Amino acid sequence: MNAKRKIIRRLKITEGQIRGLQDMIEKNVYCIDVITQTSAVKQALSSIEDNIMEDHLKTCVVNQIKKGKEKTAVGEIVKVYKLKRK
Repeated sequence: MNAKRKIIRRLKITEGQIRGLQDMIEKNVYCIDVITQTSAVKQALSSIEDNIMEDHLKTCVVNQIKKGKEKTAVGEIVKVYKLKRK
């Protein structure tokens, strides 16, 4: 399975988790159970980000470096790193 299909599949699963969260709220499910599910969604999104970043490093960054655009490549990586730390 290529990277794009893998990411889309994972996004669809996460979408289902979010719909499940909406249903849980509508049904007044116990708060801790809802929080447990929100934590699972956050972990899923983090995993998706990791997959996208890995694909970016393997493709776009390598191509930028080959084209002599090292500053652009490093700048993008630093930007994402800072976003992940927030």
